[in-house]
Amino acid sequence: MRSIGIQSLSLVLMVLVVASSCKKKDPTSLKPGKTSSKTGMAYNAKDGFQVKQYKALPAGPDLVFIEGGRFTMGSLEEDVMGTRDNLERTVSIQSFYMDETEVANIHYLEFLDAVQRDSSEEFYRRALPDTNVWFNPLSFNDSYVNMYLRHPGFRLYPVVGVSWAQATDYCTWRTNAVNQSMNAQGTAAGKSKKGISLGKKKKEAQAEVASASAPSTMSVESGYVLPNYRLPTEAEWEYAAKGMIGTQYADENQSNQRIYPWDGSTLRQPRGRKQGTMLANFKRGRGDYAGIAGRSNDGAIITQEIRSYPPNDNGLYDMAGNVNEWVQDVYRPLSYMDFNDLNSLRRDGYMDEAKNYDSKNNNSLINDKIRVYKGGSWSDVAYWLSPGTRRFMDQDSSTATVGFRCAMISTGRNR
Repeated sequence: MRSIGIQSLSLVLMVLVVASSCKKKDPTSLKPGKTSSKTGMAYNAKDGFQVKQYKALPAGPDLVFIEGGRFTMGSLEEDVMGTRDNLERTVSIQSFYMDETEVANIHYLEFLDAVQRDSSEEFYRRALPDTNVWFNPLSFNDSYVNMYLRHPGFRLYPVVGVSWAQATDYCTWRTNAVNQSMNAQGTAAGKSKKGISLGKKKKEAQAEVASASAPSTMSVESGYVLPNYRLPTEAEWEYAAKGMIGTQYADENQSNQRIYPWDGSTLRQPRGRKQGTMLANFKRGRGDYAGIAGRSNDGAIITQEIRSYPPNDNGLYDMAGNVNEWVQDVYRPLSYMDFNDLNSLRRDGYMDEAKNYDSKNNNSLINDKIRVYKGGSWSDVAYWLSPGTRRFMDQDSSTATVGFRCAMISTGRNR
């Protein structure tokens, strides 16, 4: 009798398991089902609404996923410049992607090569970095003028002498180049793990690979077009630089803030085998760019190769020091008062107009072409390494201390 009871119980459990497995699954963005849940009409019918199967794209090359959230934006240090242009306020940032490293010389030379082959001579010349940013009549920096951009020894050093406008052009080119590359790899590789299979015939795939240099014609609806590469917003950059991952309690309160992209107030490794070594490339004091021979404090008199210093908790390198980085935002001293508290961005031509500033009589530098840069550089003291600090420069200007990295929105996420 007991064995019959156990068999009956097992049978009931099996029926429940089968029933639960047969339960209708709710549609999702990636798996919307075969029919519309609102009209009952079949997807992908001949001459009907097409909803193709989709597998999420991998992240673009060199991009790191930054999970969004709330953070305190603004400078945590004493306002030594007296500008009061970045007071603390709470904002929320949606998840996004950001380059693991700054764009290096070799990456920008790749862009120049493509421009030289596919664009006009005028555009090519306009895309060239200003190597004369290294020149100083009171310094012998001539070797950097001639060598820094193109010599193989500097390939993985961050590109400098690039204006905000040139950086934006690079982002536009990179969007097309990456989409074409991923499209070509996917169609040519079929079901390759690295490629994106679109199920096309071999001849179609070969034709698409052959036309990879042409602008991408794939639609956004296909799901196989990455969003645009662009410069990060100031809020995104600051959020990513602080890297507050791991500093919160279970109740959402954070255990500490960060002056720099790492814990603590020191600029050196606090422990371990590399205890005492510098965490960033910066100017320690007047005339001190790298310490003494045999005992260099940060290992670099000018810039240093990307990935030479430890990444922050988001896995991003050189978010403090090495070179400053352009961001999207137009500069306004009172942006912190006008920002929306969700995905903050200061656009040009909206509120606090340029006519309010007397630039014509040289009483102000502010106009709609002034852009923000952040992060500190090899030539800056430690104050500028704090993510909350901000400076500005004309979008067509460049220096030997400012470079850039790209960002991209994260699609299909609500946080």
